[in-house]
Amino acid sequence: MNFLIQIMPNLIDRIDVFGDAIIETLLMVLISGAVSALFGIVFGVILVVTRPGDILENRILNTILGRIIDLFRAVPFIILVMVLSPLTLLISGASIGLKATFFPLIVGTVPFFARQVEQAIAETDRGLVEASESMGLAPLEIIFKVYLRESVPSIIRATTITFISMIGLTAIVGAIGGGGLGAFCYNYGYSQSNFDIMWVSLIVIVILTIIVQLIGDLLVRKTTH
Repeated sequence: MNFLIQIMPNLIDRIDVFGDAIIETLLMVLISGAVSALFGIVFGVILVVTRPGDILENRILNTILGRIIDLFRAVPFIILVMVLSPLTLLISGASIGLKATFFPLIVGTVPFFARQVEQAIAETDRGLVEASESMGLAPLEIIFKVYLRESVPSIIRATTITFISMIGLTAIVGAIGGGGLGAFCYNYGYSQSNFDIMWVSLIVIVILTIIVQLIGDLLVRKTTH
């Protein structure tokens, strides 16, 4: 313990705040990630099934949704957070802190994940889709029994990439008024030149990233057939 006090005196003094910051980061990733995954899968499926020649072809819907997604993808996340701040305040009732992080994280992640899901589903063997149509399966059945079922490993890979990206985004949103390790590192580390706090925060973020990658790789191996 004395050794830890010597090499990390500033962190030891704020160990309770550090623990809260880790929990806040986990909440941001899990809650925002779950909501983003839901919307991302829905939008990704729509982009595939409404493309020309697919089971629910709709060029207008496909074009409009695609352009909206690309628009949000083109905006740098830190600027998106600032632009969304009035809407974030209206929705969450807060402009800073943990509650204010969920909405911008979701808005910033959904477009990225939707395109990842679109690419994953688009790789489905077209012959399987045509065979399902010839058997009389309804579009909704084809979506669940063919597109999504055959794309599970690829969707898991996309989800893993997205969650890892989101860990980085939580640090950004934390450093500009949110919570979590980003806020902890900036408020108690960078702004006060406490390098032990900065290094430990970085190590925890790297560990979280590695854990997400390991879980993703395990799930991919389990679902690949």
